[in-house]
Order: sequence, then C-alpha cells, then structure tokens
Amino acid sequence: MASYEARRLENIKRNESLVKGLGLRNGLRVESKDQSPQPAVVRHPSSKRPKLSTSQPTRISARIANATNKPNYSEDAGGDPSYTGRQSRRNASTSQQHKKEKLPLSPNLDLQPHKDIEALKAGWSSWVAVAELPTRDDEGNYHFESHPIFTPNKSPEAMIREGSFGGSYWRPLYSRRLRTTISDDWQELPTSWKDGISVERYLASPTYNPEVNKYGVACGQSIEEWEAAGWIDHRYDVRGWFQWYCRFWLGRRCEDDERQISRWRKCVGATGRWRRALLKKYVQNGVRTVTDEDDEVDEKKEVSPVVHQTCHHWAWEVRQEALDRFWSEGT
Repeated sequence: MASYEARRLENIKRNESLVKGLGLRNGLRVESKDQSPQPAVVRHPSSKRPKLSTSQPTRISARIANATNKPNYSEDAGGDPSYTGRQSRRNASTSQQHKKEKLPLSPNLDLQPHKDIEALKAGWSSWVAVAELPTRDDEGNYHFESHPIFTPNKSPEAMIREGSFGGSYWRPLYSRRLRTTISDDWQELPTSWKDGISVERYLASPTYNPEVNKYGVACGQSIEEWEAAGWIDHRYDVRGWFQWYCRFWLGRRCEDDERQISRWRKCVGATGRWRRALLKKYVQNGVRTVTDEDDEVDEKKEVSPVVHQTCHHWAWEVRQEALDRFWSEGT
C-alpha cells in the first residue's frame, strides 16, 4: 500500500504540473493580462438556417402586365352603369384608380338633401316628351335628332327583355342622400316593355341574380355606391344611367343629357374604352363572326362575357359591321 500511495501522489504532482503548464485552472483556461479575450463563437442550430434576403423583380412579363382582372367598374370610369344588391370588394389599387378616373360632377348638382321630397318625386314623373322616338339605320344603330353623336344599338325594352342588371335595377331603393325609399317607379315604363315578362324577376328582384343577365355574369357597382360617389343627379334620375336612358328614349330632354351622353361615349362610343376592349378580344381570339344566340354555337359567349354584359348595360352590343371594320382598320 505504501508503494501504491507513493505512485498515486507522484501522478497527482505530474498532472498538476501539466495543467499549470497549459495555463488551465480547474479545467478552465486562464487569460493572461496582456492577452485580449477572444469573442465567443455563436453557433446556429442546424435546424434554423439564416434566411437569404431577396429583392423583388423590377420587370413584369407582358403576359402578366396585360392580364385582365375581374372588372369592378365605376360608373364614371366608363364601366358598368349598375347592378344592385351586391356588395363591392375593392382593393386599394382599384380604389385609387377610381379616384384618378372620376369625372367632375355636374356643375348644377345640388348635393344637399332636398327638403321637399314629395315635390322632387313629382318632378321625376311630371316631365313632358318633347322629342320623337329615335330612328334606326341599316346597322341597327339608333339616332336621336337632338343628339346625333348618341348612337346606341340596344333599346331599353330589348335590354330589359334580354336580361340586365341582375333583374334588380328597379327594386325598392333607399337613398341615403334623400333619406327616403324609392319604389314602384318601374310602373312608369311603357306597358309594351313589360308585357309577358315577370316584373319580380326582370325588373324589381330584391336580390341581384346574374342568371337573369343576357350573358349570365355579374358586373358593376350598386346604385348606392354611385350615389355615395356623387355620380347621380337626383333632380332628374335617382337611379342613374339606365333610368335616364329610358326617359331620354321616350322623349324627355333635361340638363343632365350632355353628361350622360358623354359618359356613354367614353364607354361604348366610337372610341369608347369598353367597346374597343371587347373588339380587341375578338381579334385576339381570332373570332371574325358575330353569331346570333339562336345559333347552335354562340361565339359571343366565348369572348369575355363580363365585358359583353357591361357593354349591354350601356345599350351597345357587337354587330358584324363593327367587328369587320375593327378587323380591317383596328377602329
């Protein structure tokens, strides 16, 4: 045991001498005063790798740039004049676009609520026709002697019978500007326009039904939204564009005519944005013939039904002569 204890003590001394030579104390390295401390090394766990920072591309392909988003047309931006009963979901960019394209209001428009609502309502229906019904040319365009530049090719009656505004244009309408509900004004329409159709389905449906529309799709904004934006002149037509068109067709003339016709021209006139957009789609799709709905294949259904329905709401549809000219001249 004496020899074993002697060897053990000798080993302890040798190890202490070795530790001292390495500069360690209790297993830890002792830094000298003239030696600056080394920064600690932080190791990331293998499961969490640092993210690479990437920049967004600065160029957009032509295909993406030219892609057509689902339209949500403002009335004065040249889009669909109406549909009622659907809530609009506009993103920020669309809202900014509306603000940019918004036309100035009629200079004579009184934005304050009318005190005498009954007198105002009486004015809507007490007008007297001062102009004759329009004539029609060989291409199907209508001509109004008082306004030669206004040449729609759909009559109000045809628009109603073929299906427009989701069947809800003449539904009971609460005007926040006038603080009253307008209803039953569809009754002023000529009896011949309503014969044989369901008023509840085609005129005064409480909800918007896209299946009623000629092209089976929904588009546009509600009358409430146009009113909030200041696009309705309440002195004449509390429901906006189509109500104006019905009364203009029947011979009424008023101070709002120029504004409404100007809007029509920007939409579907000779150089109107939606007219040209639709004709361009025919060319892009290689479609040269406008077929009738009674035909076995209706090519109109294959070329942007939403833009077709929008143009239909503005009393215009593609006719063969217009399509032929666009194919040959691009106008």
